[in-house]
Amino acid sequence: MVDLSKFDVNAIANRNNNIFGLPFTEEEAKVVLLPVPWEVTVSCNAGTARAIEHIFKTSTQIDLFDMNMRHGWKQGFFMRNIDKKILMKSDYLRKEAELYIDFIAHGQDVNCNKFMVKSLKEINEGSEMLNNWVYEQTKDLLSRDKLVGLIGGDHSVSLGYLKALAEKYPGFGILQVDAHCDLRKAYGNFNYSHTSIMYNALTEVPAVERLIQAGVRDYSEAEWDYICNSDFKVITYFDQQIKERLFSGENWKMIVDEMLQFLPENIYFTFDIDGLDPKLCPHTGMPVPGGFQSDEILYLIKRIVDSGKKLIGFDLVEVGVGENNYDAVVAAKLLWKLCNLLVKSNCTV
Repeated sequence: MVDLSKFDVNAIANRNNNIFGLPFTEEEAKVVLLPVPWEVTVSCNAGTARAIEHIFKTSTQIDLFDMNMRHGWKQGFFMRNIDKKILMKSDYLRKEAELYIDFIAHGQDVNCNKFMVKSLKEINEGSEMLNNWVYEQTKDLLSRDKLVGLIGGDHSVSLGYLKALAEKYPGFGILQVDAHCDLRKAYGNFNYSHTSIMYNALTEVPAVERLIQAGVRDYSEAEWDYICNSDFKVITYFDQQIKERLFSGENWKMIVDEMLQFLPENIYFTFDIDGLDPKLCPHTGMPVPGGFQSDEILYLIKRIVDSGKKLIGFDLVEVGVGENNYDAVVAAKLLWKLCNLLVKSNCTV
């Protein structure tokens, strides 16, 4: 175990250390963060594949004191190095995807263009490769009794981790904070589009017992129909409905307690940062007016942990890159809180 006797939690962070300036190795850390620099199928603004390094650098500015979990960090937080091969593959396929998206956006028939047929095949094969890579990485970490958080990258990166969790937990629920439903089937003919992650999770991971969505405010008719026909396997708290309930006299605690009733004992938290008010994530790929404040999300997760339900893992995705690094500051602070809550839910501290 790492010797913390000379580590000053109140001092300037040592940038030679790992995430948040903490002096842990992967073997010593209880929480391991897996960066997944992938953004091949993003529909609008790119950049999330490179947000991870900004979050890492910004994390050393985060104060390590958490009044709700003073010593959680002593369990050890560690982030793996970014896999450059994954990033390079993402960059290559992203260029192909941009050409492909532009092609179909102009009403062209893909089947009449051999280059586009080839590009689509390569993109779908690349996404399958990424899913398998994430699965293998997370499966290995879980087998070593690590608590795992993913940092994206776009929202498609989560599927492999969900499959690995399904081998450890035969049943669990997903709590999704997001501006979008992500229930589209093969959007744009991309089998593993970032807009299809929840559809794919429900289709390919039988262990997922229920999906609770919060903050959704941009969705298609097909997604609405999917939710309505899911027999309550998908329960969506649309942003408009949440606001109307708050305006009518209910409070956030009432709504959160209602969500808790629908969630099973084991919960995976998937956090697309565009679920927040865009003023907190101005450079995310697809910002949408409305959304949550960060303290509302932290209250939601804290209530889940305090209720005795188990947080089994999380992801933080779709963080953008801006000139003043503000998106990374917000993401790093939320990441710190999520790591602490993951520890609180799983460890005796």
